Amino acid sequence: MLKYFKKRYILPIIASGFLLVGVSFKDNFFEIAKQIEIFTSLFKIVNQNYVDEVNPAEVMDKAIKSMLADLDPYTNFFNEHDVVKFKINNTGEYTGIGAMITRKEDQLIIKEPYKGYPADKAGLKAGDAIIQIGDVMLSDFKEDASQLLKGAKNTKIDIKYIRQGKQLTTQLVLDEVEVKAVPFFAKIDDKTGYIVLSAFNNKTTKETKEALEKLKADGAERIILDLRGNPGGLLNEAVNICNLFVQKGETIVTTKSKNEKYNNVYKTSKEPVDLEIPLAIIVDGKSASASEIVAGALQDLDRAVVIGSRSFGKGLVQRPFDMTYGTQVKVTISRYYTPSGRCIQALDYWHKDKDGKATRTDASKYNAFKTKKGRTVYDGGGILPDVELEETKLSSITEVLQKNDGIFNYVTYYYFKNPNLGDKIPTISDADFADFKAFLKREKFSFDTETELALKNTLEKAKKEKIDVAITAQYDQLMSAIQKSEEALLDKNQKEIKKLILDEIIKRYQYKEGLYQYYTKSNPEIIKATTLLANKAEYSKILN
Repeated sequence: MLKYFKKRYILPIIASGFLLVGVSFKDNFFEIAKQIEIFTSLFKIVNQNYVDEVNPAEVMDKAIKSMLADLDPYTNFFNEHDVVKFKINNTGEYTGIGAMITRKEDQLIIKEPYKGYPADKAGLKAGDAIIQIGDVMLSDFKEDASQLLKGAKNTKIDIKYIRQGKQLTTQLVLDEVEVKAVPFFAKIDDKTGYIVLSAFNNKTTKETKEALEKLKADGAERIILDLRGNPGGLLNEAVNICNLFVQKGETIVTTKSKNEKYNNVYKTSKEPVDLEIPLAIIVDGKSASASEIVAGALQDLDRAVVIGSRSFGKGLVQRPFDMTYGTQVKVTISRYYTPSGRCIQALDYWHKDKDGKATRTDASKYNAFKTKKGRTVYDGGGILPDVELEETKLSSITEVLQKNDGIFNYVTYYYFKNPNLGDKIPTISDADFADFKAFLKREKFSFDTETELALKNTLEKAKKEKIDVAITAQYDQLMSAIQKSEEALLDKNQKEIKKLILDEIIKRYQYKEGLYQYYTKSNPEIIKATTLLANKAEYSKILN
């Protein structure tokens, strides 16, 4: 009877399931093939019939990148030139000039020269604007100009650049550049060690372990791990960093996906360096991905106290896939989850608002989770610190100043106005702040707040409709009111603005190393972490 029942009912149901799967796959395959055929036909017709000459590679590059951008910011296509850049992120080594640079119109701006590397040796300073590389004028070169500054070791490159309105020349000699994962570590006091972790490349664990062991040998009995501004990197390095402080076999992060082969549990696999040493981790809004795995895992395992402000919330996992002709596509394959089950991802790119922007979970809808010892923690994207500090958060006006180089450009002006400051740490006085505001006015600095941009767009539309003359007076009044409001916000937030001005000034004269050294004695987040670690009762109370 049972045999008959199986044949009569169960087997047909299973067969129907396979049939449905087959039909679903077949339909999906047909739809993909159909859309590829349509796109191929369109691409061919446009190339053959468009009024002007079309660059097929350029058109296709833009088409692919635009298509992927609609999914999320991390699913990306890399052409042959783009693929080379992966080496820097994954190994921390490359051959180049040793400087952080950015493209601005027809110039390459030196944002930060690294001490002792080619750009620094050639005398380049932050704020210098490169206009010519070899025989190539950047005004005529619309591709990635940074590639012109790469090549074999000892390659000599002549450049022309603008500094404070004057055109100058120098020669760069390319060399191997190592981007340190741990650019600085030191003892803050007799018992507290401080480690800056700025990237997760294949040297991260090695450098962090060496720093930790050196500090312990020098008498450090507690550790501060600074992850502020760390954008992440290699997942296995994040797991290994946690392994320095937790036992072998501990779950650090889980990845989940619709595709079962991407569902993984990542556990520690080595013996730890120290299971007991008190640990504080500092994060901010620019701590992302692997940084959040470290902070979230050690928080969930009650192994460290997290200090600062909520981290960025980048909990999407990507994997690169090699394609033909040396190209590559990096695809979001899964999401990260901390040991307690929290999803790190903050923005929902699959449920966008009416303006096409990714949505963020409302705070009232955050879900509660439990750490290993039963403490309550919440999701909502990113890692919420155990001790939140206002000093770590930036006001909107300050973020605009940073984004649009208001502080950076002022400090460039300040640096050349005060060339002999040396290792002295200046005080940013009220007079200096007034000078800063005067500089912004003189340079016609645009804050480009949403309100300001909306008003400017309104005027542009009015010009097209030829009604701008009728609203000019009202426009000027509104713009004046906005600018007064922006100046009031500058004054309201002058404390944090002064702090960022001072940070940038120290970096100009003493490089990044000097800034870290200054931080060990003056940074509010580090002071708070040091005080907390020294207070065993308070530290234990938070973790228990």
